[in-house]
Amino acid sequence: MLTDIALDAVGTDKAPEPEIKGAILACRTLPVRVHLIGPESELRDLLDEHLEDEDLPIVIHHASERIAMDEKAAHAVRTKRDSSLRVGLKLVREGKCAGFVTAGNTGAAMATAKMVLGALPGVDRPALATPMPTSKGNPCVLLDVGANVDCKAQNLEQFAVMGEVYARSVLKIARPRVGLLSIGEEETKGNELTRETFPLLKALPFNFIGNVEGRDIFNGQADVIVCDGFVGNVALKTSEGIGRFVRDALRSSLNKTVTAQVGALLSRKAFNDFRRRLDYTEYGGAPLLGVRGVCIIGHGSSNEVAIYNGIRVAHEFSRSGANERIEQAFAGRPKPRPDGAVTDATIH
Repeated sequence: MLTDIALDAVGTDKAPEPEIKGAILACRTLPVRVHLIGPESELRDLLDEHLEDEDLPIVIHHASERIAMDEKAAHAVRTKRDSSLRVGLKLVREGKCAGFVTAGNTGAAMATAKMVLGALPGVDRPALATPMPTSKGNPCVLLDVGANVDCKAQNLEQFAVMGEVYARSVLKIARPRVGLLSIGEEETKGNELTRETFPLLKALPFNFIGNVEGRDIFNGQADVIVCDGFVGNVALKTSEGIGRFVRDALRSSLNKTVTAQVGALLSRKAFNDFRRRLDYTEYGGAPLLGVRGVCIIGHGSSNEVAIYNGIRVAHEFSRSGANERIEQAFAGRPKPRPDGAVTDATIH
């Protein structure tokens, strides 16, 4: 049985070429039907050009508007009612698609998903989670990485619950280790937010390992790391910059020092393996956790491999039952009082 995945076909910087190629690659190798969202005539011409006589489960839904990267998210979401984002997410809301993938305007995608899909019961704020590479080979889920710049302790508590469920359900980690990003391992270290959050996470019935530091994102010490969206976004962008710097510096050093043909070949193979471990295209994008449906948000610079992996992640997420488990985790929890306090911090 095929899983229906909606794809924003005009999201990337070079749209719609990467989206078309990524959709074709996904339909050739995954049990999915891809619904391309965008200007029908343009998509049809390009799709026919790439497909030739091949028959793949790809359909097109017309959307007359797109939201550009430089547009203000709030204004664009309000005024562009026939945007590819809104049309695609409506397919998810109506149950016609199991998930939505976009590499478009991140702010607009998050705002549209919140508006069209709504939040899961018990979730005050959805969080954007992203897989980060580690020295152990398995990714570490970092959240929030930009959906919520200003947070309260109860928000980070909810992020921890959602991240832990995602790691168990989608990444298949039996007992995820959950850490709180801070400036020191001691419980008393950090700012007011992390100090208020620590006892809330400590009281949760899962494997909370305490505070972790920035270096622990990559050493595999934790499977899930929780922070507010401001800190998370800075950490993510810094990591991307360091990754590019190390990759470029290593390439330059190899070109200067490797002279023998065999040595060059071996070094190139090692370098390519190293590059793949840092390559965001291998992870396919970041899920927006806490909304009523599956929404995967990728980089604007995504190529067809990243689009393919975004579709793969949406397919795996939709089949995992993660959203149902998140609802169960929050079932029966009292709603926070206006002052942000709760009467019972038990997670079921």
